[in-house]
Amino acid sequence: MMTPSAELKHVITNSLNAFNGITEEAWSHKPAPDKWSKREILGHLADSAQNNLRRFIVTQHLQNQNIVYYQNEWVLHQNYQNTPTQEVVELWKVLNQHICRVLDNMPAEKLSYTCDTGKQGQEPHTLEFLIADYIDHLKHHLGQIQ
Repeated sequence: MMTPSAELKHVITNSLNAFNGITEEAWSHKPAPDKWSKREILGHLADSAQNNLRRFIVTQHLQNQNIVYYQNEWVLHQNYQNTPTQEVVELWKVLNQHICRVLDNMPAEKLSYTCDTGKQGQEPHTLEFLIADYIDHLKHHLGQIQ
């Protein structure tokens, strides 16, 4: 079984290869006015990386911090739809490579530390859960892009 970092590295490599086969037209296409384009989905994944990176770092020294973000607003305010695709790809890649470094250096005993993701009615989650959930979320959306 792969470590989360090894799994994430594998996902990054495979995704970057798959991205090469996507045309600019396909990156920009919005299936409906209220739906994200492939570029906006990748921007959302960069936003998710930024927020989860913060969770993975902060929670190692401050438990139960409230770290939440509003995904629709983040995508809108960053205007991913009109950002060059290669710029969004590079942002996503670098953020995830950095997450791998953080995961590689995270002591095992910190995996039980908890973070409040701000979802109403939910208890704080362990870093172990958040890491697995992050990778599952990433793979789900990459499936929508590919």
